[in-house]
Amino acid sequence: MKGFITILLLLFFSTNISSQVNVRKYLNGANITAIIPGNNKLWVSTYGEGIYYYSFKNQKWTNFSTKNKNLNDDFFYSLAVGKKYVWAGTTDGLFIYNKRKKRWTKRKFAKGGELGNWIRSLCYDKSNNTLWIGRFKNLTLYDVKKRKYQDFDLTKNNDPKTNNFKTIKIDGDSLIWLGTEAGVHIYNKKLSLQNLNAWSFIGNEGNDFNGDGEAISVSDILLDGKYVWFATDEFVTSKKPKFNVGGIYKFDRKFNWERISKRDGLADNGVFALAKTGNKIWAGIYSFYTREKKELGRGLFIIDKRTRKVKRLDFDNVDMFSTKVQALYFDGASMWIGTDNGLLVLHLDNPLAHIKKK
Repeated sequence: MKGFITILLLLFFSTNISSQVNVRKYLNGANITAIIPGNNKLWVSTYGEGIYYYSFKNQKWTNFSTKNKNLNDDFFYSLAVGKKYVWAGTTDGLFIYNKRKKRWTKRKFAKGGELGNWIRSLCYDKSNNTLWIGRFKNLTLYDVKKRKYQDFDLTKNNDPKTNNFKTIKIDGDSLIWLGTEAGVHIYNKKLSLQNLNAWSFIGNEGNDFNGDGEAISVSDILLDGKYVWFATDEFVTSKKPKFNVGGIYKFDRKFNWERISKRDGLADNGVFALAKTGNKIWAGIYSFYTREKKELGRGLFIIDKRTRKVKRLDFDNVDMFSTKVQALYFDGASMWIGTDNGLLVLHLDNPLAHIKKK
């Protein structure tokens, strides 16, 4: 921990309440890419400083990195935590931490070439002890007990971007949602992987994603009861001004889609990450600059699910206006905010975190 920062959080209930809360700042300067809980610890991957975990019991951080000579890579994109293992994704394969042996090993994949070893998303399914591995090219399912890997090419309609995976989420005991650079695959766990009826795909044709843009690149997925929220990437150029238009999409799992974008109060249409507290959706927003072809962080926003009102969170002594909020995790009491310049921990009062649905 490196100090405390007092912030003013503007709560936007119908009564317009304001409340003074505290935020703690950890890992100052670190570029946070993922935040995952496990076994009374919080695991954090970074791009440049390796892997950290925080022990809630000891209130202590531990770092695996080349600097500490206990890990031979520092640049990680994704993270998953199981009972016995931790997995972390790089551009050069999958790193595996054996908790009992306290040792990291590395695995590379033969199929997919060099890009097939760029691990962009990881998701551990504790119900059947399997790990879903979303690679830049191809999907892999790892049976932890059997130590067996299965590779899948899920290319749809001859579009290679439908096989470029960015995020994976488990939906109860039946579905797996897999976000790609051109839509979402959905797998029904109750059917075998080889059964074609187990798989479905949502692109942006017809009414899906309102038919917006030339393609839909899904950066994060938030499961919210009968609704699914999608964070999408903004990527446009002068030649393709409607390629990936970005925004946040709310899907009722049937036919209805709603889009929340810059028109509704977001700073722009690029979305890194989503989280939920009660009736609030939290979103890390960015702008895409066409000339430089790069992303500029635009901070953290909260959306009221019932009214669609959008508010920016402004923190004293923390410049959130140009900050990339790349990962969000709510532990039931605090929101952990992973940025490109450290980790913020915002303790939430009951009114915000536990609003009852009407």
